[in-house]
Amino acid sequence: MSASLRPRRSVLYMPASNARALEKAKVLDADGIIIDLEDAVAPDVKELAREQACAAIAAGGFGSREVILRVNGLDTVWGQADVVAAAKAGADAILFPKISSAAEVARCEAALAAAGVAATTRLWIMIETPLAILNLADIAATAAMPASRLSCFVMGTNDLAKETRARLTAGRLPMLGWLSTAVAAARAYGLDILDGVYNGLQDEAGLIRECEEGRDIGMDGKTLIHPNQIAPANQVFAPSEHEVEQARAIVAAFDLPENRSKGVITVGGRMVELMHAEMGRRTLAIAGAIAARQA
Repeated sequence: MSASLRPRRSVLYMPASNARALEKAKVLDADGIIIDLEDAVAPDVKELAREQACAAIAAGGFGSREVILRVNGLDTVWGQADVVAAAKAGADAILFPKISSAAEVARCEAALAAAGVAATTRLWIMIETPLAILNLADIAATAAMPASRLSCFVMGTNDLAKETRARLTAGRLPMLGWLSTAVAAARAYGLDILDGVYNGLQDEAGLIRECEEGRDIGMDGKTLIHPNQIAPANQVFAPSEHEVEQARAIVAAFDLPENRSKGVITVGGRMVELMHAEMGRRTLAIAGAIAARQA
């Protein structure tokens, strides 16, 4: 499947210090696994966590799941060593925390190149500071630079709440402007974007509501903190049967010989334009990619 259409409905954080959790990740139905060396790991076990994480990634066994390694920041005592170790492990992407400017993205790119990280390894970045929100357009624009690895924004909503003193309310009204602006910046430069975590581990209704909010403003999926959050996220961020049927009908109608030169046609009593056919093709591609991953 195309990397740009890779399903990212559910991306689960797993602490690198927990060897059992890393093994369990290989059988979970998440689209992606973020093996975390940063927030989830205490300072006194950072080096052990790094060894375990890189060994698990190198050993493989994650199947079609995307494997992302979240390293410590380059300004920490562990960051550079994390990147060097990651170069040998072979993760699909390396996630850097607390990126606030285009210059910091460039520094991450340089660190990956200096460590000899494979050119196929993508760069993901956390958007979790007030300065990052103010610099979203410049940060996203680095993806247009030659040989850029940048491919995904990950929203750090807990950190944003901490740094701005905004409250994490139902509906996230205090954050919707930031989240929508981040989606616009990501889309302007061809990036994927993942919503922040939901903290209520036993509140499935709240999780579903927040997944729907993220989906409706354009997020590709949600980052998660517990395996029981995977199924709701997968369901919400997948195209529904009705959406797939509609997409198939619109694409098929525009593919008819008599419609190929038209910009507007009628399908099922609705006026649709060429842009709806393009949206439909993407819906069908995502649905196909999800089916292929599950198979």
